[in-house]
This record gives sequence, C-alpha cells and structure tokens, in this order.
Amino acid sequence: MDVRSLERDGFCLLVEAVSPETVQRMLAIFRDTFNVDSEDVRARSSRGHVYAARNLIASIPEVTTVWQCDSLLTFLREQLGESFGLVRALFFDKPPDRTWALAWHKDTAIAVKDNSIVSEFFSRPTIKAGVPHLIACDEVLKQMLTLRIHLDEVTNENGPLRVIPGSHVSSTSEGDGLDATVDVHAMAGDVLAMRPLISHSSGPSVEGTRRHRRILHLEFASSLTLPDGVTWHDFVVPQSASFNPG
Repeated sequence: MDVRSLERDGFCLLVEAVSPETVQRMLAIFRDTFNVDSEDVRARSSRGHVYAARNLIASIPEVTTVWQCDSLLTFLREQLGESFGLVRALFFDKPPDRTWALAWHKDTAIAVKDNSIVSEFFSRPTIKAGVPHLIACDEVLKQMLTLRIHLDEVTNENGPLRVIPGSHVSSTSEGDGLDATVDVHAMAGDVLAMRPLISHSSGPSVEGTRRHRRILHLEFASSLTLPDGVTWHDFVVPQSASFNPG
C-alpha cells in the first residue's frame, strides 16, 4: 500500500483490503436487491443486469458497514481525521451485454438535503434519482475521499478506470496530462482510493467479453459540517461493530 501516492498522484490501490468472503457476500446482496424493481436502480441492461444504482445508503444496510474493517477504518482516519462519515454510495457495472464508456471528468457533485440554499461555495442545483445535489467548491471536495471496492477482477478486457496523476489538486488542474494516463487494474477485493477532483474516465469492455466490472463506489467526507448551513443528505459515522461477511 503506497499511501504516499494518494497525496502525490491523487489515487492509490489498497490491495486485498476486502476479503473474498465479503466480496461474495456483497455480490449476493446486490443480486438479491436488484432482482426487485427499485427506484434506486437507474439503468438495467436487456438481460436484466443492473449497471447503475444510486441511493444505496438508504436501501442496502450492508453498504454502511462493509468499509468498517480495521484496515479501511485506519486508512480513512489517517486521511480524513476522526470525524469522517460516509456521504454517498453508488453501484456501477459493465455487464457483458451492455458495456459503456465514460468521458473524462471530475466528481464535483455532492448529495445534500436542500439544494435551494444560496451560497458562494455551491452551485448548479440538480436532482439525481430524487436526491438534491449541488456542485461543491474545491475547498469542500479536497476534504473528501472516494473508496471504490472492486467486486470483480479488472483488466483491459472490462473497461478499467483511467486516471490522470496529479490532476486532483484543483477543479481546473490537468495534472501530468493525458500522456501520463494510468489504467487501474485490480483484483476482486482491492480498493481504489481516490480524491474526487482527480480526472478520470473509462472505455468500453472488449467485444465478446464475459467479464462484469462491478464496483461499489463510496464517498466519504471529513466533517459533518458544510458551509452556509448546507447539510449532507446522509452522513454515516463508523460504529464499533465491523461488517460480518457471514
């Protein structure tokens, strides 16, 4: 685990951070949950595979505990301090029958309770899957960290995430440039830690692949407090009990 690269490059890979048993348990939970039509499921393939789901904090209790293992809790406290909390959870897949690509972007939207508050720190109110969102300023986003739990092995075959090292320092930073792009390959159970402001994208899966690329995307913030009375839509603090994969 090269934690120094998180500060330098804006990302680092936490190898084997989640156990194989936990990965299989989460896959089973997602399969059972997504078999039922839900407002949280935003996109489903022709064969019924879900490739995007939001608002998982409210609908899947295990999402609030899967990261509460010693290694990830220690890492989160080191990066965000003792007052951090989980503020958003998403699910992504590239199923074999419905691959997709994502253009270069930075994650600047946050989920809030009320997006009508006027503030110089926030802009562009939107509603995503029924939840108010705002674009946050750099100062807020720099106090956040994303953990992407890989539930499948990721190779060039199934459209890995691509990142530009050093582009996380601001909303306008180009970092080391496109020539320095890194494809993030991982094993199931590896966790990618990345700053929201890092520029990232992904290409489609290779035609004919049978691989999924299932990701549990978790966003954390260092503090419950936001400027000008804006409040997080959710803020889940760690509990003493960790996730039980049984």
